[in-house]
Amino acid sequence: MAGRIRVGIGGWTFEPWRGVFYPDGLRQKDELAYVGQHLTATEVNATYYGTQKPATFANWAKAVPDGFQFAIKASRFCTNRRVLGEAGESIAKFVNQGIVELGDRLGPILWQFMPTKQFDVDDFAAFLKLLPTHVGGVALRHALEVRHESFDDPAFLALAQNVGAAVVFADHDDYPAIKGHDVGFSYHRLMRTRDDEPTGYTAEEIAAWASMAREQSAKGDVFAFFISGAKVRAPAAAEALIVALR
Repeated sequence: MAGRIRVGIGGWTFEPWRGVFYPDGLRQKDELAYVGQHLTATEVNATYYGTQKPATFANWAKAVPDGFQFAIKASRFCTNRRVLGEAGESIAKFVNQGIVELGDRLGPILWQFMPTKQFDVDDFAAFLKLLPTHVGGVALRHALEVRHESFDDPAFLALAQNVGAAVVFADHDDYPAIKGHDVGFSYHRLMRTRDDEPTGYTAEEIAAWASMAREQSAKGDVFAFFISGAKVRAPAAAEALIVALR
């Protein structure tokens, strides 16, 4: 059975989207619900910078319809450290802050590493062993976003595959576009939207992303997020991809 393709943006609070994506007069507290009505996922950045309350996750879950999912970016205290193998306490704090309150709205956890972080096979293996498979009875899926060219290495891909972690495919000018092995789901961060293009990417580029997503959905769920670049165009890009996938 084919996986589900979910398409989204980064977060939902961004002032320039008001009057462009969000209709004039929409209350800020209703913006997440609006995202839920028009897109199928969002990537949460707030969890990278600080711990959230269980009630916050519960409220997010209530605001969106069935099938919508939140990809949660892991805390920087887990990934921005010299020795990754010493992140156990930070990882435990992150996964136990209340993300289980999202229930079936919980998508993958995104573990994002600094562009200066280089691949060290032993340290990275130690880090991956710390990633839990479940929390509070809820299964966890992990996606690894690495930004240094040293990770373009069969040893890294093998480590990720062995623990069932997806390797994030990044469309970016500066980061390597690494394609991982099939682990049952895939994760794309599309970061080259342009302001002079109404849908961020051209129609031909959107069609190419749709083709890539369809191909990968044969192996499991697909998550595609329009992030960064000309951020004001991200919702239009996401909506265009959803249309192209129909």
